[in-house]
Amino acid sequence: MSCSLRPVGHAQRAPLERLTAATGLFRPDEVAIAVELLDDALAGDDDYRFLGAYADDRLVGYACWGPTPGTARTFDLYWIVVDPTCQGKGVGTQLLHAVEHKLTMDDGRLIVVETSSRADYAPTRAFYERRGYTQAARLPGYYAPGDDLVIYLKDLTHGVLATATA
Repeated sequence: MSCSLRPVGHAQRAPLERLTAATGLFRPDEVAIAVELLDDALAGDDDYRFLGAYADDRLVGYACWGPTPGTARTFDLYWIVVDPTCQGKGVGTQLLHAVEHKLTMDDGRLIVVETSSRADYAPTRAFYERRGYTQAARLPGYYAPGDDLVIYLKDLTHGVLATATA
């Protein structure tokens, strides 16, 4: 499925909320956080950047990312959300590749992804692993008892992470 990619605007606020809830993965407070981050981005906060995937004019997915404070060119990928009816059709991959391309063009160095160890997140973890992300850490019981934080990294510098820049 090929989608057009473009920014997420005010008109997509409610569709983004519905889309995030429709995945069935996120608690209501997490859905509210996604909407809050969009509101911040639309108000001019450059810490949160959004890119939407559209089938015709319908929002079918989005990515949210931003610079990690206190780091040298490291970025957090906060969300990739895809409409359940569009999952497995390349929408998430298209969004991820677009984010990686934007970060590479902006001299990004490292992408950090945080996700859950819950069984229903197994497809999410496999998605990142198939696209070159490496599990770097696991914090037991972080989200809740039995729900670990799993942290993935991807080096955008093609292996020259340790090389200092002048």
